[in-house]
Amino acid sequence: MRRGLVLGAGGVLGFTWTVGALHALEQCLGMDVRDMDVIIGTSAGSIMAAMLANGVSLDAVLRHQRGRALPDDVEIDWNYDSDSGSALPPLPMLGLGSPRLLLRVARHPSRYPPFTAATALLPKGRGRLAPVTNMVERISHSPWPQRETWIVAVDYTTGARMVFGRNGSPDARLSEAVTASCAIPGWYAPVRIGGRLYVDGGTHSPTSLDLLAGGGLDEVFVLAPMAASGYDKPWSFVSQVERSIRRTVSRRVQREAERVTRSGTAVTLLAPGPEDLRAIGANMMDHRRRRAVLRTSLLTSSDALRARRSDLSA
Repeated sequence: MRRGLVLGAGGVLGFTWTVGALHALEQCLGMDVRDMDVIIGTSAGSIMAAMLANGVSLDAVLRHQRGRALPDDVEIDWNYDSDSGSALPPLPMLGLGSPRLLLRVARHPSRYPPFTAATALLPKGRGRLAPVTNMVERISHSPWPQRETWIVAVDYTTGARMVFGRNGSPDARLSEAVTASCAIPGWYAPVRIGGRLYVDGGTHSPTSLDLLAGGGLDEVFVLAPMAASGYDKPWSFVSQVERSIRRTVSRRVQREAERVTRSGTAVTLLAPGPEDLRAIGANMMDHRRRRAVLRTSLLTSSDALRARRSDLSA
């Protein structure tokens, strides 16, 4: 059986939620999430993809999240509370982020997803992602993993999705591709690879699950931290806006899942539920909520998988 793993965008808390969801996947299905025929990573999901593709066990990642790393664990050179910066972005540069992309969007607006179009308007960020680059370099055994690993970014000039690691893509080190995939527009500076600038792959799609349609896989597991499997009822206006955006993302992910299913591949989709959303709050970059998000995800993801297996066996 050929399997794929899709790890979606989601910032600091999305990464943490993904750790809990992957642990539940391993425990409930009796599998090692490293044993996938193809792994796709977008934004925060690209960091996890880099870890798994380089043989880092999910148990080691979970222990590191909890601050309980063992001497024999792969060294994950990352401080969850500081290396992504603060919970709010630094003051961005003045002016439009990508005037050339904005011109393309103005000429052919229907060709671009809304978040890609917004990328052109947002100013260039000043945040730096050197800790991401350094961490991925330290765990990497070669410029690119032997197992099939696709890292998604977006060309800052054309708005086109770039899938590093796939046949025909530009040459790049895994650390470069992951850094580019994490470059949130307006927050972090675009990343230059081969003379071109790239930004967060989540501006094209929160998961890029659609890349696997017709790919000949039997089963795909999708973790989509920016989507939702159910909703809470937050009182704050900011949280209500976030949930509205999340509903749009969820519809996009569901359409991609349906496309892959129609191509003959079974899709198991996991996304945060109401309890997870209460733990996450309105800001996916707020590292102060990380431990609560991890505790919640470990429980809710297991419950979701057990419920799914019960429904399938009924």
